[in-house]
Amino acid sequence: MLTQPAEFGSILLAFIAIMNPIANTPIFLALTEDLDAATRRNVAIRALLLAFALISAFAFGGQLLFNAFGLTLPALRIAGGILVALVGYHLLQGEPSVIHTPASAKAGNPAESALGIAVTPLALPILAGPGTIATAMNLSVGNSKRQALVVVIAFAVVCLLTLICFLSGQALVKYLGRTAIKVVTRLMGLILAVVGVQMLIEGIGGAVDAYHAHHLAMVFIEKAVLRI
Repeated sequence: MLTQPAEFGSILLAFIAIMNPIANTPIFLALTEDLDAATRRNVAIRALLLAFALISAFAFGGQLLFNAFGLTLPALRIAGGILVALVGYHLLQGEPSVIHTPASAKAGNPAESALGIAVTPLALPILAGPGTIATAMNLSVGNSKRQALVVVIAFAVVCLLTLICFLSGQALVKYLGRTAIKVVTRLMGLILAVVGVQMLIEGIGGAVDAYHAHHLAMVFIEKAVLRI
């Protein structure tokens, strides 16, 4: 067992909520409507592979990035929590978030090459956007490499689910209907809002603990100096 089932399930649910495979399927179909089935499949696979590579890099290399820029885990949790909660709020309102789905992704551009569509806007920022990156780093940074591996495995599972949704997109949209997809989107928005608030609470708690620890250290140093 890599981790407790409940912990893995929580990570998996967070990625499912932020990526929202079902709600992203109509976007994928709109972006690839002028492509044949084989090209559409290649675009989906390339986009998901790129998204997986990006999230894996941030999961395993997030600590190096933090050290390089002098960042802290509480700061990431606060910023990431706000970002994820905003995405959830917009989805709860029944509208796509500008953080998660930019205008270019909604409109689509038939003139783009298949490779271009796979890179942007599919891989970035729809699949591996700021919210997804913040979630992956928040779950990985400060923990062991084993935890980062669990995060990557959970994201791989979500990528596989997303690929299935993309490849069966036309049948899925026809079967569920637009109304059901909107309901799923709002449900994912609620889950994302909760995940974001939880990140924010943990970030504020970590910042307060760090402040207290720093304050106590300064008091100890002052007393030591006065004794000398």
